[in-house]
Amino acid sequence: MRTNKKPRSNKKGYLKAYSMTEILGVLCIIGILIYLVVPNQTSVVVSAKSIEAQNMLSMVHGLQKSHFYRYSKYTQDFDELGFEQALTIDKGGQAVYKIEVIESSMNTFKATATSLQDFDGDGNYNTWQIDQDRMLKEIVKD
Repeated sequence: MRTNKKPRSNKKGYLKAYSMTEILGVLCIIGILIYLVVPNQTSVVVSAKSIEAQNMLSMVHGLQKSHFYRYSKYTQDFDELGFEQALTIDKGGQAVYKIEVIESSMNTFKATATSLQDFDGDGNYNTWQIDQDRMLKEIVKD
């Protein structure tokens, strides 16, 4: 007489699973891959943030030109230009760059956008500059 009983396993209550060593190995590999990818993203972040500086300096240039056509001179006063600096990150806002008109005269002006954040931790703060001829250049690279 045959019975339909299945043979019993000696390991009662155990399930097939991964060992702790296998899980740690996978996590280490993922960590190394992330470590290799993150530094490459720094340049992308810097490029994206520098677009903010370029756009704001272009706006200042347009306002300075408009002021020049009205009053035949450039100005350092943002109120005269009608330019309102967005709240920067040090004042609870989201703007990363501080905009300043560093020089103005009858025929020339220079405005800068200086980063308030060191993007790559090297101690250099990204700075862009524009003048009356709309020459936009990066003065300090980060």
